[in-house]
Amino acid sequence: MPGIINGRVVQGAGIPVAFARVNLHSEQSCTDKNLVHSMLTDEDGRYEFRDIDAKRNYIVAKAFGITSGAKPVEIRDDQKTCQDLPLELGLAIATMAFTENCGEPKVCDRVVAGRPFLACGSTNSKAVPEIEDYDFTAFPDGVILQSTTRPEDAEITFAESGAKRLDMRVRSKHVDEASGKRAMTRFSTKIVASQAEQYAIGGRLGVRLERTGVHPTLDQALWIAIRNRTHAISFNRYHEFMNRVLQAEELENKMLDKKLKDLGAHLHGVGAYNVMKVATEAFLLMECGVRIEEDRNANRRGFDSSFEGARCGQPVSFEVAKTKLSEYLGSPPQLPYITRVIEASFPEWRAGSVCSDRVLTGQINEPCLIELIWSYWHEEGMLAQTMNAVTRRFQNVRGAGERDPIAHLEIDPLRPMNNILWGFVQDEIHRLSVKRRAYEYEHQYGLTLYGKAVREMRPADSRSKFLEAFHNLMHLCSVFFKEDNDTTVIADGYPLLNALKEVHLLLAQGAHNQFGDLPWTARTEMMLQQWMLARPEIRDFLQSRAMVPYKEPWMPQVDTMKTLQGWTDVTVTHFRDLAVYGEQILLSVRYGDWIAIADEDSAKNWARYWRPEIQGYLHAYRAATGIDLTNPDTVDSTVPAVLLQRRLVLQQQRTR
Repeated sequence: MPGIINGRVVQGAGIPVAFARVNLHSEQSCTDKNLVHSMLTDEDGRYEFRDIDAKRNYIVAKAFGITSGAKPVEIRDDQKTCQDLPLELGLAIATMAFTENCGEPKVCDRVVAGRPFLACGSTNSKAVPEIEDYDFTAFPDGVILQSTTRPEDAEITFAESGAKRLDMRVRSKHVDEASGKRAMTRFSTKIVASQAEQYAIGGRLGVRLERTGVHPTLDQALWIAIRNRTHAISFNRYHEFMNRVLQAEELENKMLDKKLKDLGAHLHGVGAYNVMKVATEAFLLMECGVRIEEDRNANRRGFDSSFEGARCGQPVSFEVAKTKLSEYLGSPPQLPYITRVIEASFPEWRAGSVCSDRVLTGQINEPCLIELIWSYWHEEGMLAQTMNAVTRRFQNVRGAGERDPIAHLEIDPLRPMNNILWGFVQDEIHRLSVKRRAYEYEHQYGLTLYGKAVREMRPADSRSKFLEAFHNLMHLCSVFFKEDNDTTVIADGYPLLNALKEVHLLLAQGAHNQFGDLPWTARTEMMLQQWMLARPEIRDFLQSRAMVPYKEPWMPQVDTMKTLQGWTDVTVTHFRDLAVYGEQILLSVRYGDWIAIADEDSAKNWARYWRPEIQGYLHAYRAATGIDLTNPDTVDSTVPAVLLQRRLVLQQQRTR
């Protein structure tokens, strides 16, 4: 049966090239004699050849006078093959400021609001003669005067200061004979417009309404640390770390290095899995504590001063952030909230009458910024259930019901990671059970799970009021954002402050029993599951969809398993966002000293700083459960598991 070849023609960082000519040849020489098919890409740079014979072909793209290298494409019967074709145009935009004496403009990194500057388009490839039109667009408030002498230049003026974006669209001189169209692509860059110097002037003055300002507060440094540490233990960082472990690169952790050397050629049994488990724990240990660090990798930016400054409402450099955090923690460094608890309930720790063993005091002086709600939302997103289904098939165990959807899948793609899967299965007696996690979800948040494994639960202590208080806080945030955007209104921060205190107290009530230890263990186990699901072996085993954009590489496999099993059709992307954003929000509420704060400015600063995460959580919650927490009429506090169960029942009724 004939197959399909499709893909995109792109340049730069995956930017599509529209109306590029794509040719399919039967031989590598790529001449007119062996041309099989030819077509233009659409406006999104996409192409698709259908009814292609199952054999080896070669594909090339042409645009702007540049021809991509011939790429071999081999398809089987009735198979779809995706092949992206890169064209290196090297587009760039240089910004140049005019001097005061109207001399030659000079290259600059920043521009001044209200003053014109020159934007110059360029390319480092031989495509220069083939480019005819340069069309500039300046967002959000740029005024453009296109140069008449040089088509690649434009004079631009921004009305207000702030972060801006320049877009440059280019079109080729060459007109395609068959279609009469010209190839087209674009390039974007970011720029900052600084506030112009102000002088006192007479005459007629204008009036401009602006958002009311608030005083900076020290706890902003804690929020920066929370974002810094949660980013440090994000999956993409963890994935890179685990890949370095597998490649046996130089490691900072001596215990892990010894484990790798001891493993040697003993690749059977649970040895390989145990190394991965120790590596995961070592990764979390290295990133623990309340601190702010720059990324060890120079190619990444762990601390973005401009981004943090925009959140805090004032410039914040890395050194300033560390200084403010040190001032907030005091000497010896300790969170004010924890200091308050120790002074009230455990004065003997301050008096020094109790042994200050690091094993006992580590969670007090160096708390790991991990929140169990991260594990809860990944559990609802079917992360653990997906891994369980894979390991059942690995053990040749048929799933529940008359028909197992993955029983027909061949496990041969899993062969390279057999030893790790074997170790994972054998380590089941040492892992947390779903019931064990469910009891802790009840204890800390009053959140329940529905399923066969968690029937007949009898929790001794539950935070039954937490969900109501937390959703009320999210609702009040949405109200505050609307008022804060209205420059004719001074938004009230006291409802937010009272809601923060309520959630803070409820979180503190659940910080007992297994608090600290179970979230750590659950995070270690689930991160390891994510890493295994992100492996190319499991991706090939489940044949996940390649064209869906996901934030992390383990996610396509979970969505594919959910489709096969007939579980919820809500993408795991929303559950991942609920986990990441929910963790950051709750960490800022749990470890802030909210009970001692009486100034509404702290609540206003908190809402403005965490606005992207709060808005992301509100959207993801509506997408996952169908409940809009911004509803002005009521605040829904139904347990998410109930809402998800209802949506699943409706989904199954529609598909019958």
